[in-house]
Amino acid sequence: MEFVSTNSAPAAIGPYSQAVKVGDMLFTSGQIALTPDGGEEVLAKGVEEQTKQVLTNLKAVLEAAGASLNNVVKTTIFLADMQDFAQVNAIYEAFFGDHKPARSTVAVKTLPKNALVEIDAIAKL
Repeated sequence: MEFVSTNSAPAAIGPYSQAVKVGDMLFTSGQIALTPDGGEEVLAKGVEEQTKQVLTNLKAVLEAAGASLNNVVKTTIFLADMQDFAQVNAIYEAFFGDHKPARSTVAVKTLPKNALVEIDAIAKL
């Protein structure tokens, strides 16, 4: 097992790692719309800006492990409001392009720091 860390994504805000490699698999922790320096300014913006930051953070964690979005086999999207599904889905599609990993999307009561969206991923290295 190897723990992955990068300064190109926000540091974990609790007792967990940004990602963990096990063999040729990578498991990322959920990303919210913090900036790499831990700033919360994007959290004050709407779901579109938050989703862009979340996916930028996720991409940075993947790259730190030697992977890319094209290595992702499964994602989970957590939404504070399912009414945001279409907006999040459009940005997600723009980031992933023709690559279409398996995915679950769930509505949750509250996310850390009152974020509107959180996304985690599993990738094959």
